[in-house]
Amino acid sequence: MSGDTVPTLPAERDARALHGDGHAIHPGEIAIGVIIGRTSEFFDFFVYAIASVLVFPKLVFPFLDPLQGTLWSFAIFALAFITRPIGTLIFTAVDRAYGRGAKLTVALFLLGGSTASIAFLPGYADVGITAALLLALFRMGQGVALGGTWDGLASLLAINAPNDRRGWYAMIPQLGAPLGLFVASLLFAFFIAALPAEDFLSWGWRYPFFVAFAINVVALFARLRIVVTPEYARLFEDRELQPAPIAETVRTDWRIIVMGAFAPLASFAMFHMVTVFPLSWVFLYTQNSPVDFLVIEAVAAVVGTISIVVSGQLADRVGRRTLLGASALAIAVFSGFAPQLLAAGEAGEIVFMLFGFALLGISFGQSSGALSSMFSKPHRYTGSSLTSDLAWLFGAAFAPLVALWLGSSFGLLAAGAYLLSGAIGTLLALWLNRELAKTID
Repeated sequence: MSGDTVPTLPAERDARALHGDGHAIHPGEIAIGVIIGRTSEFFDFFVYAIASVLVFPKLVFPFLDPLQGTLWSFAIFALAFITRPIGTLIFTAVDRAYGRGAKLTVALFLLGGSTASIAFLPGYADVGITAALLLALFRMGQGVALGGTWDGLASLLAINAPNDRRGWYAMIPQLGAPLGLFVASLLFAFFIAALPAEDFLSWGWRYPFFVAFAINVVALFARLRIVVTPEYARLFEDRELQPAPIAETVRTDWRIIVMGAFAPLASFAMFHMVTVFPLSWVFLYTQNSPVDFLVIEAVAAVVGTISIVVSGQLADRVGRRTLLGASALAIAVFSGFAPQLLAAGEAGEIVFMLFGFALLGISFGQSSGALSSMFSKPHRYTGSSLTSDLAWLFGAAFAPLVALWLGSSFGLLAAGAYLLSGAIGTLLALWLNRELAKTID
């Protein structure tokens, strides 16, 4: 049962009133909706990730040394990925009962509310260990909410893509990651540069979280504008992109879910190895200014954006499976030498980031929904959501924590071991799943 044709919440009713007059939405607007939605989600992600390095170890864990405080901060960081599948379970039920518009509205307000709550987080000096418990609670709220932000638009894009343009359409949702990082990095760089350290740690760091809430509201209406219109409700139904029971989906398509979760491991591990981990290493083990490195990250995000676009063109020429395999091999090579560049001064950091983001863009640009079309039609919508949740859990949740622990305990070369394991996981999944070649080549 789908309630997409029944307005249930004020935001959804407003969107219907504005766009329920027969206005024909151009297919390109699906892509715009996807990019806006993903950018808002990744902006939330990176605002929290940057604060995990620059703020929370001092605010929440001042009784620990900087390394231990950062490791505990990264442990809380992982909670969102652990609780995200729970959010998928909850919001799939909401979707089936009340419709996609209601699900998105509740999920995005929960995401924005959890993010804004972090902006009011008291420190250890005020409430003791309760500060850590509150941070963990809000982080889990973000994870549950992210499980409900799956709107099916990316799957709709993939299904409607011409056979010779699948790679191009697959890269569109991935553009949200570097765009979100670009804005988050520059926003934090501005506040760190403009404020004394004491003021930044007292109140300056909180403003990016308020901005994240505002962007979520804008993203909500941008996505509702598409998913609640009768035209697209019919399109979702015609393509059988409707929520199915979780247990039934797992029972029917468990093999595709598992393979789909492991196929992008290399790119998801790489994702954190060139975004969150290097910031923590530079902040803890070098004398370089965090402002300078955040600017480097912003420039690298531009390189990543270009690289993602290039991945779409390459995939349509050589095939997505070939490109995923080749990029996994390149990441394996990268893991063997590149992390040591972080100990080579600012020049080494720049080379690491620019080269890393160029490689990340090629890989990450084709990592989303590689197996979506393999799901049986009744389970495609829910199966794609579950696959995404598990891929982030296995590939990215613990990457900053493990990489920082390995690097601090055994040296930077050891930090590359986590990245290498992701590359091996991708290559193994591609080798095991023979059907993948028929699906995405």
